[in-house]
Amino acid sequence: MRVLHVITGLGVGGAEQQLRLLLRHLPDVRADVVTLTNPGPVADGLASDGVRVVHLGMGGNRDLTALPRLVRVIRAGGYDLVHTHLYRACVYGRLAARLAGVRAVVTTEHSLGASQMEGRPLGAGVRALYLATERLGRTTVAVSPTVAERLRRWGVPAPRIVVVPNGVDIDRFRFDPERRRTARRRLGLSDDAYVVGGIGRLAPGKRFDVLIHALARLPADCRLLLVGGGPQETVLRRAAHRAGVADRVLFAGERPCVPDGTPGPDLPALASAMDVLASPSPEESFGLAVVEGLAAGLPVLYAACPALEDLPPHSAPGARRVTGGPEAFAAALAGLRAAGPAPRTVPPAAEHYAVTRSAARLREVYAAALAGAPRPSAPSPSLLGARSA
Repeated sequence: MRVLHVITGLGVGGAEQQLRLLLRHLPDVRADVVTLTNPGPVADGLASDGVRVVHLGMGGNRDLTALPRLVRVIRAGGYDLVHTHLYRACVYGRLAARLAGVRAVVTTEHSLGASQMEGRPLGAGVRALYLATERLGRTTVAVSPTVAERLRRWGVPAPRIVVVPNGVDIDRFRFDPERRRTARRRLGLSDDAYVVGGIGRLAPGKRFDVLIHALARLPADCRLLLVGGGPQETVLRRAAHRAGVADRVLFAGERPCVPDGTPGPDLPALASAMDVLASPSPEESFGLAVVEGLAAGLPVLYAACPALEDLPPHSAPGARRVTGGPEAFAAALAGLRAAGPAPRTVPPAAEHYAVTRSAARLREVYAAALAGAPRPSAPSPSLLGARSA
């Protein structure tokens, strides 16, 4: 089976890294990747895995010249199926696949929140363009039942929606005390420091400023380790200075580095170095960072996590939902610290989201799409001129 994945960009983000992880666990699927923009660090990682990556060089949301270029790439590859990821790639990729005559088109909806998608407000234009191209596909994959319900409310027919959860490599994240010691030493963290971790893009919606202000209410030996990059990094650094905790907040970056700027521990090692993972984001489509924290055996505090909300409470005994701002998170963190460390074991919730299970389910989706792919007519390319693209 030859599959082409079309994605908006390949910077460090949840959808991008999820794509790479799934391809590693689908060795029987011959896959190439097209990135419309930003062939960032994940593109390098895919290439090192032996995956062919094509950068389309799209100039912006309304760069219609990208459409015929993408059609040519799809036709030249002779693909059996096209799989699209993220809003812009879904709009252009589904149309290009149909114009190229591909048998089946599958979309994964990674980022549909209650009020926004990838930072876009969920206005009428965004919805209309999404639904106009959605009907060109065979299947829309939701990363959680919560997202599936949002898709149904949006107008995607229920029979076209399947749930394939995000996956986590449990073995990579499993706690390792030696890895913890090494990571802390390289990051300049003492063995007895209490390290609060935050993982994700440094963007306003993640609310990492809440953790900075919570840190200011905690004892001086508490540290905050933020793993990720993004447009709010400067804002967060300023917030840390204003709160008087700049020397207690460590920004590890998208590609983690140690204080001298050399490459540092990878994400699983950083998770081992943490004592608790906190996720103050109030709107998530899955909550991958929370599940990765659970896979590392960490207690987690979260504001929203559909991945856990869709499971029985007893499946993640170390997870607790926190509502409110810095005061609420500070109180919850202080309580966890006072309770002392617990064994770093993997709870059933993390095992439920093992990437091997997600990859097997995605393989079934591909087979079903190829077995019964419809051939609906394509809408006019003029649709792509809408401002909401």
